[in-house]
Amino acid sequence: MSKTSWIVGINAVASALEHDVANVREVLMENSGKNPRLSEIEKEAVDCGIPVRKVNTQALEGIAGGTRHQGVAARYEAAKLLDEKDLKGLVEGAEGKALVLVLDGVQDPHNLGACLRSAAAAGVTCVIIPKDKAVGVTATVRKTAAGAADRIALVQVTNLARALRELKDLGVWLYGFAGEAKASFYSLDLKGNVGLVLGGEGDGLRRLTGETCDQLVRIPMPGDMESLNVSVATGVALFEAVRQRGAA
Repeated sequence: MSKTSWIVGINAVASALEHDVANVREVLMENSGKNPRLSEIEKEAVDCGIPVRKVNTQALEGIAGGTRHQGVAARYEAAKLLDEKDLKGLVEGAEGKALVLVLDGVQDPHNLGACLRSAAAAGVTCVIIPKDKAVGVTATVRKTAAGAADRIALVQVTNLARALRELKDLGVWLYGFAGEAKASFYSLDLKGNVGLVLGGEGDGLRRLTGETCDQLVRIPMPGDMESLNVSVATGVALFEAVRQRGAA
């Protein structure tokens, strides 16, 4: 069943109107908004037959819940997230070139949004996130992702280790990223069915997640830092796979 939620911010609302207009129910705009992009959004919504309501700043701030709304919000019938039963079709549909991103317990909505944006840009087959002990696809995630949450297959699973085992049964080789690993990520062959598994802020991969991966690897860092932000590491990992696969 679909879930109604709010998305806020110029880029997030504009992207929803462009890529998933059928699920936009109404648009709320600030009375005093003078940004020309707001006028473009209003025209697009009206042309698509979507109601536009003018409201005061306080109403938008209440909806945004602390997220910067830029004078616009949209009530959005978010597409149903996929689950474990969809993995087989996604992997088999990639015909031996599946690129799966697995995020184990990302808590910060800005980090998840940035990861989804990188995933969409890299053309991933799907992104897998756990239902528990991780942030969901909130308004802040959608805003940070700049529309990416509507363009990729997002799979939310109740048991991450079980989902990883299913990926392995489907022929996906799983590489977990851990600072203590000996092998360099750059030594890998990433051209076939590959799953890149990254942990959340602070603790990284959970023990069972790491044990379920085929191999643990690290991103070499000559500088004096212990780890990268998860969204930065995700971008590095995904675009090394893109480079190896020869994508233009």
